[in-house]
Amino acid sequence: MQQKATVFLGLGGNLGDPQAAFRRSRQQLMDHPATSLCQSSPLYLTPPLGGPSGQPDYLNAALMLETTLDPHSLLHFCQELELAEGRKRKERWGARTLDIDLLFYAQQQINETGIEVPHPRLTERHFVLLPLVTLAPDFCHPLTGLSMRELLNKLPAAKDIRILNQNW
Repeated sequence: MQQKATVFLGLGGNLGDPQAAFRRSRQQLMDHPATSLCQSSPLYLTPPLGGPSGQPDYLNAALMLETTLDPHSLLHFCQELELAEGRKRKERWGARTLDIDLLFYAQQQINETGIEVPHPRLTERHFVLLPLVTLAPDFCHPLTGLSMRELLNKLPAAKDIRILNQNW
């Protein structure tokens, strides 16, 4: 039996009703027998970063879970949730109904085809670090040794990002 691991997921979306997609996905994660929800971050409204111009703003959030799923199985389940919400992978950083990123899986480091943990760009992104800081400000990145709070403080001040909803 796999031991329980604390994991962090990042949620993003800017097509359709992302908040409803987040709620449904969070519920399905809670209903999975190998997964339990510890905490949800507030919802953040953030401008698009990279990708095609003219995209609507994104909703972003993070979830802290405990799971006995291995990283590959958890990622596969998250991809099934994305597909169920109509996710289409047409272009890199394009608009989407739902994106679920596996940000951290305990303190594991995984770099394989199709899965990289910790998420390789999370240290550069306000829309990931702001929600993570609300969940686990002192959680340390296994590669940098810096806490989520320290990583956020290394970035320039966030622009045009606001909390949309504390409890969703």
